[in-house]
Amino acid sequence: AWDWQGQVAGVEARIRAKGEAIREGKAAGNPPSDADVNALLSLKHEYLQLTGDYYVAPGERRQHRGQRALRVDPLAPPLPPSAFPPYAPRGYFRFEVVHRSRKPGSRARVGRIVTPHGVIDTPCFVPVGTNGALKGVPHDLARAAGMQLMFCNTYHLLVHPGPDVVGRAGGLHRFMHHPTDLPLITDSGGFQVFSLADANAEEEGPELKSRRKRNRDAETGEGTVLDVSERGVRFRSYLDQREIFLSPESTVDAQKRFGADIIVPLDELPPYHVTPERLDHSVRLSHRWMARSLRRHLQDPRGQAMYGVVHGGTDRDLRRLSAAYLASLPFDGFAIGGGLGE
Repeated sequence: AWDWQGQVAGVEARIRAKGEAIREGKAAGNPPSDADVNALLSLKHEYLQLTGDYYVAPGERRQHRGQRALRVDPLAPPLPPSAFPPYAPRGYFRFEVVHRSRKPGSRARVGRIVTPHGVIDTPCFVPVGTNGALKGVPHDLARAAGMQLMFCNTYHLLVHPGPDVVGRAGGLHRFMHHPTDLPLITDSGGFQVFSLADANAEEEGPELKSRRKRNRDAETGEGTVLDVSERGVRFRSYLDQREIFLSPESTVDAQKRFGADIIVPLDELPPYHVTPERLDHSVRLSHRWMARSLRRHLQDPRGQAMYGVVHGGTDRDLRRLSAAYLASLPFDGFAIGGGLGE
């Protein structure tokens, strides 16, 4: 069994021990060294990665909870593979290779993804039902056209009607009267973290020119993304201007309510023309976020599969780094992401 609660308890104990040692040193007239402070911050970051929340000492919780932000080195490593259980085949989800190309040098193949709601022949075209509906296309026509998988956007479903409404309806299949033998996939909402952000003009490429004005709040003139931190993203609803917080854990919780067959962890998608340093930082942040989403998913799989998203933009070394790290974790599959505008 995977003792994730034991992992959290172990980190809490180390935080308390380190904090007590620092307090005793102060009482004896010995201020903490930089190494001691960094060690404590590293432990608190590990706690954040394991739980999705900031560590606050029991006596401080009522006064300070939610008021502290943990400053994290942008190159901080994500959770190691040892923090996860080894991958084990799932009876409800699998990929089968039907045919491999015999052409020299080709890696093309035909396959089948078996899910709880049906089989997906690959490669295939996947239409997008943004708010849980294909615009102007009834289900019978979509099926007749050969649709086997439909994509729904978590960000827009979070804004309206919300995961609670969809969950009370019995999940997306029932909410949208989707055929029960046709699978669904939902994203994390991470794409909109970038596409609705108030982009830095220095990082802006041609793909942003039409978005900058469109994605500003009508009243304030500011971007709808209010804050991006290690913990997650805070943004303003384009529907009613309320603030919504999206974290690696909360996107998984929402996708559990939606009940899609394939779900996706939270990641960040920077502009196409960012500096190599900014791209590197983004890849590391996406790795930390995706590891947290995977932990949340594995605590309650509910017959769903989770795909990791390979990042790195057009940098081959970062692509290799991302693919190698994600392949070391117990994801059920992988998607190619991390670029926009190329």
